[in-house]
Amino acid sequence: MKRIISLSVFLLIGLALRGQTEKEINQQVQFWTSVNSTWRLSEHWGAMGDFHVRRNDFLKDPNFYFLRLGGVYWFNDKISLAGGGARLWLAQPALDGGWNYAIENRIYQQLLWRNVNGRAKFLQRIRNEQRWHEVLNPDGSVNRIRFSNRVRFLFSAAIRVFEDEKKPRLVLSDEILFHFGKEIVYNTFDQNRLFVGINHKMGKGWSFDAGYMMVFQQKYSGFRYDMNHTIRLFFYFSPDLRKKKGKELPHYPVGDIE
Repeated sequence: MKRIISLSVFLLIGLALRGQTEKEINQQVQFWTSVNSTWRLSEHWGAMGDFHVRRNDFLKDPNFYFLRLGGVYWFNDKISLAGGGARLWLAQPALDGGWNYAIENRIYQQLLWRNVNGRAKFLQRIRNEQRWHEVLNPDGSVNRIRFSNRVRFLFSAAIRVFEDEKKPRLVLSDEILFHFGKEIVYNTFDQNRLFVGINHKMGKGWSFDAGYMMVFQQKYSGFRYDMNHTIRLFFYFSPDLRKKKGKELPHYPVGDIE
């Protein structure tokens, strides 16, 4: 399965690159941190929310701030459905040397499946997003609102490499994103996010993951790309308030990634 997913990712990236005579790749280093929470309130119902901060040139410059809220319905301990709204503030250089922020509003729906197989915990997610994002003029005023629909496919595995359950797990994940809309002409392939790191429990519903994420994103022009070398540190708080809890499964919140 992992080989098939890897080959698919490289094939899709290759197709996105093919046919472009001149490619401009912008290499940059980023830092991305967040607090993610999923509250299971009953056997079937719960709530979720997360807040993200991503910065460019490691910590020097702002990239975006992101807030998401939603509700969750669990069919069982393995399969859940979620939906809600979100807002993103995307930093753009201002004429005075400061920063303007383009606002993006979202509505999203997602289906998530989790399972445990031997020493590995697996998570797969399909998320669909409707996005309304501001396109700014150089002076920071709003030129227009661009609409797009984005579909995201995530596969993640947390693998126990130590016999001691209290020690960190190795995490491997990949997410590929496509978007569609009137102005999406040259970059139906939006981006790919490959992550390698560790996940570690801190107790009382808290855990974190830390590691390296490579974000390869195609811009609207079709021939410009961002290659973001991202240091990622995510915190998770996932309380289960049911009186009778199910089998332990991957403790990622259902809304773990922007």
